[in-house]
Amino acid sequence: MGTTGIGYNEKKVKDALGLDTIDSWDVFFKPENLAKLADCGVYVLDSPTDIIPTALAYLGLDPNSKSADDFAKAEALLMSIRPSIRKFHSSEYINALANGDICLAVGYSGDIFQARDRAAQADQGVVVGYAVPKEGAQMWFDQMAIPADAPHVAEAHEFINFMLRPEIAAKASNFVFYANGNKASQEFIDKEILDDPAIYPNEATLAKLFTVVPYDPRTQRTVTRIWTKIVTGQ
Repeated sequence: MGTTGIGYNEKKVKDALGLDTIDSWDVFFKPENLAKLADCGVYVLDSPTDIIPTALAYLGLDPNSKSADDFAKAEALLMSIRPSIRKFHSSEYINALANGDICLAVGYSGDIFQARDRAAQADQGVVVGYAVPKEGAQMWFDQMAIPADAPHVAEAHEFINFMLRPEIAAKASNFVFYANGNKASQEFIDKEILDDPAIYPNEATLAKLFTVVPYDPRTQRTVTRIWTKIVTGQ
């Protein structure tokens, strides 16, 4: 499991906005703030199911809303900041943050922690921070599933059983910086990961997280049209 939040280059954000840390979506959703970061680079997930609910939540609306009026408000908000976004991509922000090529990315927590560690290993003065903003952020969960027509079901179960072993689940979390749901694995997880509320949320962090449900086909078409307009800027 992980969250969708803000990864940022601490020095570049400090220089542009005068902030030591980010604690609010205002940095991203207020056009006047994001414009100050446009020159040093802003990347955003190419994922409407992450970004549109986040915009709705920032506006004080239900992140699971299917209302046309609510979608219109989210669209207007995202179009207002579109000129300051350099790229929509769901993985390139990792290296871009780690290398100091951009100053802010809206992305997945574990990806940004990987960028943080790559930057630290490179030791070129790039320090990457991650924020779960005070207004709230999306919590999501990865699952393992076996297709109904899978030819090797028994082997699939064996693999899932293997990944569920506490020491193996811990190795996965230690490598990708995502929490797992296997409580018995926690004794094998690096302490800095287990104690980080951005990875294993404490009660205060959990209180500001939300989950989203899948869209029905009609709503998905609406969201896809909105997202195409946002990404293309037209």
